[in-house]
Amino acid sequence: MKVPAPLAMLAELTHRCPLSCPYCSNPVELAARSGELTTEEWISTFKQAADLGVLQLHLSGGEPATRRDLTELVKGARDAGLYTNLITSGIGLTEKRMQELDAAGLDHIQLSLQGTDAEMADRIGGYRGGYDRKMQVAGWIKDIGFPLTLNAVLHRQNLHQLPRALEMAVEMGARRIEVAIVQFYGWAMLNRNVLMPTREQAKEAERIVAQAREDLKGTLVIDFVPADYHSDYPKRCMGGWGTTGLNIAPDGQVLPCHAAQTIKHLNFENVRDKLLADIWYQSDAFKTYRGTDFLPEPCQSCDRKKIDFGGCRCQALAVAGDASATDPVCVKSPFNEEMRALAEDFSAEETAEITYRTAAG
Repeated sequence: MKVPAPLAMLAELTHRCPLSCPYCSNPVELAARSGELTTEEWISTFKQAADLGVLQLHLSGGEPATRRDLTELVKGARDAGLYTNLITSGIGLTEKRMQELDAAGLDHIQLSLQGTDAEMADRIGGYRGGYDRKMQVAGWIKDIGFPLTLNAVLHRQNLHQLPRALEMAVEMGARRIEVAIVQFYGWAMLNRNVLMPTREQAKEAERIVAQAREDLKGTLVIDFVPADYHSDYPKRCMGGWGTTGLNIAPDGQVLPCHAAQTIKHLNFENVRDKLLADIWYQSDAFKTYRGTDFLPEPCQSCDRKKIDFGGCRCQALAVAGDASATDPVCVKSPFNEEMRALAEDFSAEETAEITYRTAAG
């Protein structure tokens, strides 16, 4: 297949984070601070990304604000001609620092929301006082005039707060909200028995989002990531493996998606060793699941093959034990019944304790 240039790149600047969210998509084996790319290495990577065709750069973590050079990195990305989006919990940002980011050319902020009140947000984030600080940061974002997306990760513990999350997005002046039912990768896999929504919650969330899209049309754009384990068809993961975007881990490993490191037989190249363009076009890690030739039946003869590309490779590995299998979310997958049983079993547990994300070294 003809390989297009990537449109977006997620730069995980660090795995360090003051929060301990139990659904964090970072790998359970976190990258140490000592191994993080330097300022110069990141800026060189941003230039390579722009030359490759990347248009949008998402600066993430962990918490990117833990990098003291964040403003310098934003300026380097803007100098390379990239649209910059900061994905943050808000913790670690001050009004002065945000004004500096504005002056450096930061285009957009995506602010996470762990809950719609201090009790829920601080319990899920594992950080006392985090909610109050987040609300302060939201005020600064509004005053400075940054375009804002609110990111609400929802699960069995807080799905009842979805209506209030939508109200808060409007009150904050957000242009967009991402309503994301928890995806089970990284730390979330350790917490499926705590976070798995019930089928009733999943259906209610779909109803609320559909109604809100009508009520708030022209005011708020609502992106919705439904509950995988309760869906009939898989999502088009990353827009197709190795076709629209790439991720770079704090230590420079280049990944087709944020959870790809769970696929242990893949060898991920590093920007310290190879040019980004060579990795994108020639790396086996990107080529292995690019396109649809690798897919088994029932995907090969399915009319959805070029719609969802067989779904998520990491989820296929996690549930079916085979990264090349049909995503078990799909009703046509031979593992679909197993996945639905997992959903019911985990969502029925009521007494399990949260396993919080640990700190990076």
